[in-house]
Amino acid sequence: MAQYLSPGVYVEEISSPQTIEGVSTSTAGFVGPTRFGPITGTPTVLTCLSDYVAIYGSLDPLEFDDRGPMINYLGQSIREFYDNGGSLCYVSRIFDTPEGAVNAAPSPPDVALFNGPVPYGYSWAQQTSGGSPPLPETIAWTGRYPGIAGDVTLLITLTSSPNVLSQIVAGSPATLTNTLRGTLPFDVVWISPVASPPTPGVGGTLYWAENYLNKATGQMSWRFHLVTDTAPGSGSDISLLPLGTEVRVLRANLQIAYQDSTPRTDVYTGVTFDPRSTQSFTGQFGPNLSNGTAQLQVPVVFNFAETSPPSSAPPSVAAGIEIAQIMLDEVWNQSKVSVPDLIAGNPAQVTVALEWGSDGDRPLATDYQGFEDPSNPQSKTGLIALQDVTEVSVVAAPGSTFGAGTDPNLYLNALQTMFNLISHCEFMRYRIAVCDPPDNYSVSQVSTWRGQIDSSYAALYYPWVQILDPITDTEITLPPSGFVAGIYARSDQEVGPQKAPANEVVTDALGFELMLNKGQQDILNPLGVNCFRYFPQRGYLLWGARTATSDTSMQYVNLRRYLNYLKQSIDQGTQYVVFETNGQDTWNNTQQIVTDFLSNEFANGRLFGATKAQAFFVRCDQTTMTQNEINSGMLICLIGVALLRPAEFVIFRIGQFTASANG
Repeated sequence: MAQYLSPGVYVEEISSPQTIEGVSTSTAGFVGPTRFGPITGTPTVLTCLSDYVAIYGSLDPLEFDDRGPMINYLGQSIREFYDNGGSLCYVSRIFDTPEGAVNAAPSPPDVALFNGPVPYGYSWAQQTSGGSPPLPETIAWTGRYPGIAGDVTLLITLTSSPNVLSQIVAGSPATLTNTLRGTLPFDVVWISPVASPPTPGVGGTLYWAENYLNKATGQMSWRFHLVTDTAPGSGSDISLLPLGTEVRVLRANLQIAYQDSTPRTDVYTGVTFDPRSTQSFTGQFGPNLSNGTAQLQVPVVFNFAETSPPSSAPPSVAAGIEIAQIMLDEVWNQSKVSVPDLIAGNPAQVTVALEWGSDGDRPLATDYQGFEDPSNPQSKTGLIALQDVTEVSVVAAPGSTFGAGTDPNLYLNALQTMFNLISHCEFMRYRIAVCDPPDNYSVSQVSTWRGQIDSSYAALYYPWVQILDPITDTEITLPPSGFVAGIYARSDQEVGPQKAPANEVVTDALGFELMLNKGQQDILNPLGVNCFRYFPQRGYLLWGARTATSDTSMQYVNLRRYLNYLKQSIDQGTQYVVFETNGQDTWNNTQQIVTDFLSNEFANGRLFGATKAQAFFVRCDQTTMTQNEINSGMLICLIGVALLRPAEFVIFRIGQFTASANG
């Protein structure tokens, strides 16, 4: 407590009353194979389809080693999620490496590529220097992540700047002084002609530039080091360059062309050579980038292995020189363009084609479940990786059931994957699994499929939806989960999670795999199979909102989702209560903030009842906890809510009456 010892005005800050804010209910989490992207670690939020494409690749088909091409169900479902009203989602990519696979392709005889062979599934290409004798493989480009989409083509164009050396009038008495413009520390430069220091010899030589403090003048200055002279403190000052000398900066531009059906090219300009520069090949394309967005979206990795750096040189200096020399050698080998030709305006380019990328085998149920190395938090995969994303409230695995109706092995994996989804949601407490049946299932088959699960944390939708594939311009069928997750989000944004997400238009739908009639839905609806239906003059609609449970108190999707919303909102909004004194004041405060939150829900029409007393109650006192529980550190608050149920059966009873009848 503050002490007041002398007269005066004291201004103090007091804490505002705690409140509970409602959590998001429309953020989806998808798990499955993609064409590219990270396969471990916490998934990154995606706000639109272009975010997905930038990280996880295009919507082109996948090509599994064991089963051949397959529609990119996850990518297509992400598109439908956004088209149907979704706004935020997370993707946990899974990749199944065939048993026994080690290399993407055989390495050249007796050549070890850096620290070992390239892991299976990664695209890669090697460059060799053009010396005599040639150096071992010292530069390799690899895909940052596994996948055929990593088979990109790199076009590296070397560029030469105009002369960056100029003279200014400075000092007293005024003299002409050499200065550089448009040059970065560690830039590789071409100096010509050089008839005097920084080194004697023939003009037109490769150097690297150092920005340093000239102790004689107390000013920052430049000095140049021959590529063969890397000892610390060596080099000659810019002031020693004679009149007429030209200094040109050599850099590179890089184009990355993807082998997708939709043309796509990434462009990087002004790439330097020395690893000490953040704009260098290693800085912009190295294995571990400081920029998190670049780590996700830059598709290639530049690997460099120093072969025989001078013992007196710092490795990074030698590396920068060797990288520059190798790249220049490659330019000469491929384009026959020397640096003077480059300065004269002739293009000098290197083409590198990455090969041997693979999408692996089709994932199994264990891949969807995921793996975790307890010693490495970033090793999580599959559903386990989604556990770290608290915002997710809807989970799906589109494509996991494709082909399960005709292949017993796929059937068992698809069924186990659905079990894994439901177990994940029950474990996380605040999520619901949107489940797909296998494709081409009949009414009786989907009834049997539904009969194998019983959980209010799951909802099953049927049949698959026909769309026009934006890649092939032909009709394809997609699993329902992507559409449904988007419809959940749309319904939440327009009304709220208390409304059943049904009687909603299915955007992009051209039809359904099976056009159900009322009689068929009469069979499926009581079982908890939510159907897509076509209605003349209204279009293609989602026409069901039941959970896959036998518990009639939680048989509707909106009941489960809204109760999840209430629980998670109260959970997050009352964390401050932990370790507060377990007495009447804390009980009163806890009861008040929960009451305020539910009062706001009631005012927004989200609870059933004409009055607050009918809609909810909140108690937190000695009637809700025993003394033994209080002594054990427990604070128990009892909450009751009256939830809104959907008007699933709208009945109008019409009778015939005479004009004189009294009703």
